[in-house]
Amino acid sequence: MSQFRHHLALGDGAPPPYGRVMSSSAITVILPCLNEAESLPAILAVLPDGYRALVVDNNSTDGTATVARAHGADVITELEPGYGAAVHAGVLAAQTSTVAVLDADGSLDPRALPYLVAMLDRGADLVIGRRRAVPGLRWHWHARLGTAVVCWRLRTRYRLPVHDIAPMRVARREALLGLGIADRRFGYPLELLVRAGQAGWQVVETDVSYGPRTGGESKVSGSLRGSFLAALDFWRVIS
Repeated sequence: MSQFRHHLALGDGAPPPYGRVMSSSAITVILPCLNEAESLPAILAVLPDGYRALVVDNNSTDGTATVARAHGADVITELEPGYGAAVHAGVLAAQTSTVAVLDADGSLDPRALPYLVAMLDRGADLVIGRRRAVPGLRWHWHARLGTAVVCWRLRTRYRLPVHDIAPMRVARREALLGLGIADRRFGYPLELLVRAGQAGWQVVETDVSYGPRTGGESKVSGSLRGSFLAALDFWRVIS
């Protein structure tokens, strides 16, 4: 049974089960990875047609790259540690005009990506997923609080209609590179939103279901230390 079964039985107000939405062009799905060998097979198995996985191995020690190749993904290595470093390397390496970025822990269903790309095709510059927890999910209070504070700042200072910091997102590759995002740590997605707001981008947010990670350990929300370090990176960007 699919590890994404928790995404398909959603409560009131949650997005519907994902159907078939086709894109007119190929999409690169960038998966920044640090020890995600356990969760990758299920993610790669349900990528929509026309979506090609590009795993960026960021110093994994659990065989992430080997697992990714065995399940059909393209793999590159980024030795500079940090989420932003891995994402940036993936964007540089991508060969398609549209790129998606997705957390590789299994908490997000890649079958939602075509819905985000459809909004991009209708004129948005950046489409991001707002996580909506599936019933029974244990979502750490410190992670929720940090996200809420940061997004309040983005709404009030940069007039961005966002309530999450884009763990799933799609954009045009050249435009994304043109923003000149410099953060190579946890602050990358937040700097992306700030620069998008400053550039006058049309940013659209849509609900995506959010379930438990299916393997590995969280680098941010799973611990107070991780959340604290991420908060420092976030505040540096928006202060």
